[in-house]
Amino acid sequence: MTTMNRWFAVLGGVLMNLSLGALYGWSLFVPALQQDLSISREQASNIFSIAVAVFALCFLIGGRLQDKKGPYIVSLIGSILFGLGFLLTSRATSLMGMYLAFGLVVGIGSGFGYVTPIGVATKWFPDRRGLVVGISVGAFGAGSAILGPLVPGLITDFGWRAVMLWLGIFYFVATMIGAQFLKNPPPGWTPPGWKPSATSPSRATGVDYAPSEILGTSQFWRLLIAYALGTSAGLMVISQLLPYARQAMPELGAVIAGTAITIGAIGNAAGRIFSGWLSDSIGRIKTLSLMVLVSALALPLLGRSNSLLLLWPLLFIVYYCYGTQLSLYASTTADFFGAKNVGANYGLVFLAWGAAGILGPKLGGRLYDQLQSYTRAFDISAVLLLIAFAIIVTLKAPQKKMAEAPAAARS
Repeated sequence: MTTMNRWFAVLGGVLMNLSLGALYGWSLFVPALQQDLSISREQASNIFSIAVAVFALCFLIGGRLQDKKGPYIVSLIGSILFGLGFLLTSRATSLMGMYLAFGLVVGIGSGFGYVTPIGVATKWFPDRRGLVVGISVGAFGAGSAILGPLVPGLITDFGWRAVMLWLGIFYFVATMIGAQFLKNPPPGWTPPGWKPSATSPSRATGVDYAPSEILGTSQFWRLLIAYALGTSAGLMVISQLLPYARQAMPELGAVIAGTAITIGAIGNAAGRIFSGWLSDSIGRIKTLSLMVLVSALALPLLGRSNSLLLLWPLLFIVYYCYGTQLSLYASTTADFFGAKNVGANYGLVFLAWGAAGILGPKLGGRLYDQLQSYTRAFDISAVLLLIAFAIIVTLKAPQKKMAEAPAAARS
């Protein structure tokens, strides 16, 4: 393959993740679901939490399968199940049916689909790892941007079931096209003329770790805890966003409130792309710790906002910082533990996101049901972010002797 061909892998990742990012538009359906199925806010949040937890688990499984069988078959499985999950969700008539259709099937499809662009991008772009992983996963963050201004009105006109059905058909087609471009470079391939400098973030260790080996490093466990605490705040906001916007600004109509989803999606995508680009210059840890700290400062303000002049910018900031984490934890995993086994290694780290998907949405939904307000939940999330910041800011790459590298390569 020529150097230019590697950009087709980015195109495939963008098509895949623009579709998978519909998961972040979940809150658009919450008001209609609560009315149709007579469920509480916490129960609606549980559907999303199950999808996120299953997503993270299947990301781990898909990452290991991708390292062994290649990305194409994994992306096909993800495409089929993601589209099927939306179709089944459109036919669900009970809370248990929603758990199975959206929580389980959409979650499995998301996990298998999302892992492939990350693994492919890190192998094709060792010279621009932060930027290109950011672009790829940034599409996931942007996937709900289109839905925000459209879905509330469509639900009003046609009902949430019809909207869910047609989204499933569209996403199946888009992800199947994207999967055709998700293929690894030849073994040992590097960009022509590229040699990493000693200070490049991509040469943080210079060797590859097997999945069993990273479990023995303190860096893995610190990444895992910080990732779980840091992203729980973003997932709380994502799972509750439309109801929260309508509660914070009661005068907003459903369509205008849906704009909050678009604002958040733009911030989410921007954080993944621009923070990824920034981290290639100043380092992953500096960029990551800065954005986690900014989010901790913004969340309490968001929980007390009742003006669009504050609501929209604060949403953008919180989503930007959340998107940064989804981009940089993937790049940091490749930097710390090598690109060879990044699918399985990041799958282990990504389990933290699954835990965050249970902690954040459940905390937000339960406290709202008790207090009819999100202020307390946002304050607690800010504390969790400060703990994550304290863990991240002192992180350094693990030191593994080069002589140990062959053992990792044989794993």
